[in-house]
Amino acid sequence: MTIPDLRQGSIGIFDSGFGGLTVMRAIRELMPNENIIYFGDTARLPYGSKSSQTILRYSLENATFLEKQGIKILVNACHTSCTASLDHIRHTSNVPVVGITEQGVEEVARLFPEGKIGILATRATITSGTYQQQLLNRCPSIELFPVSCPLFVPLVEEGYVEHPMCTLVVQEYLQLLKNKGIQGLLLGCTHYPLLQAAIQQELGPDVHLIDPAMACAKQIRKILTENNLLTPSLTLPQYQFFVSDDPEKFRLHGKAFLNYPIEHVSQKNA
Repeated sequence: MTIPDLRQGSIGIFDSGFGGLTVMRAIRELMPNENIIYFGDTARLPYGSKSSQTILRYSLENATFLEKQGIKILVNACHTSCTASLDHIRHTSNVPVVGITEQGVEEVARLFPEGKIGILATRATITSGTYQQQLLNRCPSIELFPVSCPLFVPLVEEGYVEHPMCTLVVQEYLQLLKNKGIQGLLLGCTHYPLLQAAIQQELGPDVHLIDPAMACAKQIRKILTENNLLTPSLTLPQYQFFVSDDPEKFRLHGKAFLNYPIEHVSQKNA
């Protein structure tokens, strides 16, 4: 009986839709030889308007699906999902689990251990208080300004990033942060880096935008290295993409997030 080489397994990533591709892009940059399986729950997005119980159920189903694909590490790339499910997924998973929210906290603490920090996230993420509590636990003197942005995900998912309507929505949400003197702004949803230019323009060049994607990729590499799970192969990696709805839309629009062509997307059976 041949024992499978776990190092040849894939990194599994899930998100509510396209957003987690920004994390996949960082993983590709840092670990170009790793195989990756991505699942976007496009039939049930946005998660940010759902109850915590519903988000937990969806997230556990997503994790189970990816584990059945033979992954060696699981990445929850959805901030909203992490706030409702990360501990539960860790408890039930058979592989190491990395959550994007933890890396967001680490990045803020590293860059701004004190000062005024804004948080942009979905309604569910802000309402959960997860970021606020964890950041204040790490940095008690920090001053936080959380803002929920429920329209950001639909705008990004529908490809309106460069539409004038997007500028108006960004201005509407960010007026709550104007004149607060914030030094940094945590992008608390993986969709939001696609709006980075509009956000930066509205807040000005002195506000540092914090995208946890690369920190997440570094944590994945650290865990794989410690567990001797980095792929030893220098051959071209294999990328697999699954969605719960509209694979052709995902294939066409996903390139903007991944900065890499997506040739084929499979639809996950219900």
